[in-house]
Amino acid sequence: MTPLTDRFGRVHTDLRVSVTDRCSLRCTYCMPEQGLDWIPRTDTLTTDELLRLVRVAVDNGVTTVRLTGGEPLLRPDIVAIVAAIRAMPGAPDVALTTNGLRLPGLAAPLADAGLGRVNISLDTMDRDRFLALTRRDRLIDTLAGIAAAKAAGLDPVKINSVLMRGVNDDEAATLLLWAMEQGLHLRFIEQMPLDPQHGWDAQQMVTADEIQQRLSDAGFDLEPADDRGSAPAELFRVNGGPQTVGIIGSMTRPFCGDCNRMRLTSDGQWRNCLFGQSETDLRTPLRAGATDEQLAELMRRDVAGKRRAHGTDDVGFVQPDRPMSAIGG
Repeated sequence: MTPLTDRFGRVHTDLRVSVTDRCSLRCTYCMPEQGLDWIPRTDTLTTDELLRLVRVAVDNGVTTVRLTGGEPLLRPDIVAIVAAIRAMPGAPDVALTTNGLRLPGLAAPLADAGLGRVNISLDTMDRDRFLALTRRDRLIDTLAGIAAAKAAGLDPVKINSVLMRGVNDDEAATLLLWAMEQGLHLRFIEQMPLDPQHGWDAQQMVTADEIQQRLSDAGFDLEPADDRGSAPAELFRVNGGPQTVGIIGSMTRPFCGDCNRMRLTSDGQWRNCLFGQSETDLRTPLRAGATDEQLAELMRRDVAGKRRAHGTDDVGFVQPDRPMSAIGG
């Protein structure tokens, strides 16, 4: 085994795998209501192709695999994918990020297949706002999915929330109180420049500092928890604990220095940074008959070229051509 290590000594053990770019919602900060160009089906990795690339990564030190999209639960073979990854040498930890809509029917089978935990996206507790944000009237279904995840023992159930100025930024305290009452782990995430419309505006982003201040102003006593290590979220004990809230300041409090993540897109492109402009094509050599070692060497070279930081605060920063739905959340 040769660890996937970059030139700064960061060892990469966490792989984010997008299994589809399709989604059942149309969140305003992620997708247009219509007109998005989907990845052609012929370019999407088959189950065998996806699992082979994941296995090569696992053979080179990956210990955690997070399945993303798009909406990963739209992929018909998602349960089989989870089971196959868990059966790989070392039994990699498998997690999944989802909008939750299909969890009522899939949470139990996924747990039985070895899925360890889920992150569920939820930006508002208001039905009208949910409709405006996602362009679908599915708040009740999302809440049912959260309940199903809890019932299936997918612990911890984490909630990902993006606050947007003038849209839902008045709900920080409401979301945290609800999450605490439900025994859920809430993570606030700064809005990132990964929309296909390239309409992201730094002035409209609710920053990590603002989120923390709004929670404090609402009466929550926030105390820094343990060192987060390579985790993206800064954790704070709420009112003395044991419950916590996380704040992911991807833009204003970047965690690049400890990043151990790589990404595999649903069309077989390997990326060493969410915000990077470059990616390495694994699908073409895979389909041309490349050996496992040849594929591993492509992964190693890509990781070795990773930049020290994502550079979103650089004057010359250019938003990635691919939106979040195509890269994988």
